Amino acid sequence: MTRVERRQKPRDHQVLVVDDEPDIRELLELTLLKMGLGVTSVPTIAEAKERLKDGRFQLCLTDMRLPDGEGLELVRHISSLRADLPVAVITAFGSAENAVAALKAGAFDYVSKPVGLEQLRALVRSALSLPGQAPAKDQQLLGESAPLAQVRSLIAKLARTQAPVYISGESGSGKELAARLIHENGARRDKPFVPVNCGAIPENLMESEFFGYKKGAFTGAGEDRDGFFQAANGGTLFLDEVAELPLVMQVKLLRAIQEKRVRKVGETQEDPVDVRIISATHQNLAALVAGGRFRQDLFYRLNVIELRMPSLRECRDDIAGIAASILERLARQNGVAAARLDDAALQALAGYDFPGNVRELENILERALALSGRELISAEDLQLGPAREERGPAEDAAAESLPQYLDEVERKTILEALGKTGFNRTAAAKLLGISFRQLRYRMQRLAITDEDR
Repeated sequence: MTRVERRQKPRDHQVLVVDDEPDIRELLELTLLKMGLGVTSVPTIAEAKERLKDGRFQLCLTDMRLPDGEGLELVRHISSLRADLPVAVITAFGSAENAVAALKAGAFDYVSKPVGLEQLRALVRSALSLPGQAPAKDQQLLGESAPLAQVRSLIAKLARTQAPVYISGESGSGKELAARLIHENGARRDKPFVPVNCGAIPENLMESEFFGYKKGAFTGAGEDRDGFFQAANGGTLFLDEVAELPLVMQVKLLRAIQEKRVRKVGETQEDPVDVRIISATHQNLAALVAGGRFRQDLFYRLNVIELRMPSLRECRDDIAGIAASILERLARQNGVAAARLDDAALQALAGYDFPGNVRELENILERALALSGRELISAEDLQLGPAREERGPAEDAAAESLPQYLDEVERKTILEALGKTGFNRTAAAKLLGISFRQLRYRMQRLAITDEDR
């Protein structure tokens, strides 16, 4: 029995360390033993596979480069045989490509050489606090269609890693809900979930909002203040509408993600942060990269794993069930009996395209309840207009010409407001008397971009 195996006997949690450098193995052993963990160390992939056969480990730490192969081979081996065993890789300092490759292969997380002990301890604590193989808390993610079943399955898998996730999908399709479910079912569930709307922050305040600032760093900085990264430390930072970040801020965000360290405005030293990044946007990030409006290196860092949220049009069979659930929630909020949709109303909803997706469905039903005041909602209460298949050619022409004219008027009005505010969306929304979210949705629907300045 070796020295390490003798030490690990009374320990509850066992860690397998795979590294061919004796000094690194000793550093990891001592750190893990001080954390109250049992340790078994081996120098090769072959020996690691032998030790894994007894299945007693709760975590594996492996170097990327080993004498008999790549650490990625071991990551894939464990992912295929023991999906419940988290694997973390040790990469060369600054090797972003290796880190991303490891996360794509199924690694829980990574730590860079020289190994920072504080970062290592945080990683180990997160890995060992993973919940069991329980299904994700998907009560709010309603629907039984194939696209939503795939989303639920992927959310359950993503919750068991620390890989950055990029959530794509149209406005109102539930991107923030998906991010929250990933967080709530992962190792960080007891830590903060901090959502940030990147498009709602004035450009001159972005650095201080994200990284915080020291007292006296600039006029008005009367006290030290933490930023979004510090607020989310140990938890998840959700960057909604990440495509809205200016290029200068994209560079700073990339460094913070790669180095896992941030510097407050006015501070000379960087502070370590342990944050999982989940990002989302309704825009096509790949197209923005091709057009030079989004950094390619940041895109690859954020888009390690993509989760696409389906539109409501792709889940038409679920519309009735989702609508019923929304009506029940609205009834609970108002302390009344839940309203129902009659057959004609259900048919109208099934034939509608929902450009605003689930958020638009909620607005339609809330408006119908307010206007009808009845427990049985009719198609007329929904105010959707006739379904496309029910209209004749003349009705189609009339239906298309009026919306087109109204869209042109709305587009002109929004562009005028944006022009007056220097394309500051927050200020333009106030000028128009609508919320920022409403302005963003209208801009997306009317294809208004920065190129229209």
